[in-house]
Amino acid sequence: MVDPVIIGNATLYLGDCRDILPTLGKVDAVVTDPPYGIGAAKKGAHSSIRDNEAWEHQDWDDRRPDASTFRQIILTSRNLAIWGGNYFADYLPPSAGWLAWIKPEAGTGFSLADMELCWTNRDMAARTGFFPRRDGNDHPTQKPVALMKWTLGFFSPGMVCDPFMGSGTTGVAAVQMGRKFIGIEREPKYFDIACKRIEDAQRQGDMFLGAVA
Repeated sequence: MVDPVIIGNATLYLGDCRDILPTLGKVDAVVTDPPYGIGAAKKGAHSSIRDNEAWEHQDWDDRRPDASTFRQIILTSRNLAIWGGNYFADYLPPSAGWLAWIKPEAGTGFSLADMELCWTNRDMAARTGFFPRRDGNDHPTQKPVALMKWTLGFFSPGMVCDPFMGSGTTGVAAVQMGRKFIGIEREPKYFDIACKRIEDAQRQGDMFLGAVA
C-alpha cells in the first residue's frame, strides 16, 4: 500500500478502498458518494455530462461497488451516510433517515435528476436540503461543499472517512468544519485535485470552523 499524503488533519490514500479500508480500524462516520454505475448511460445524456471527457474516456462510473465493499464500509463505522443510496438498495438495510438534495433545476424539465438521495443509518426523520448542482468542474459528479457540510452536520464531530473521495469535496467540508478526515481515491487525476483542494481549505485555517451550511 502506498504511504498516505498527510495534509493537516487530513490523511489521503491513493488506492482502492477495498484494500485500504480493512487497515484503518473504526472511524466516527463514513460519508461518501460512490459511483452509481450509470456512467455508460450518461454518455448519451445532457451535453454538460456527455461532453465531459471523464465520461468519454474512463469507465470509473460504469460499475457499482459490490456487496463486499458495502460490507466493509458498514464495518468501518456505526454512523453512515451514502449518497446515491437508492442505487444500492440490495446492499443497504432499510432506513427512515434519508436525505434529499433538491437541485435548482427541479421541476424545469432539465434532463438530469431533479434531486439525489442519501441513505443514512440515522434514526431520524427524512430531511430535504436545497443546494446548487456544483461549485466547480473538477469532477463530473462533484457535489457542492455546502451539501457535504449539511450532510456532516447530522453526525457528531469526529473522524470522517470517504472511501470514494473523488475530487475531495467531503474532505474540504470536513476541514472547514474542523474535523479529521480520511479520504481514499483510486484515480490519480482526481486524487491530485483532492489534495490541492483540501490543502487550500486547510490553509484557510478555521475561517469556517463549526459552520454548517
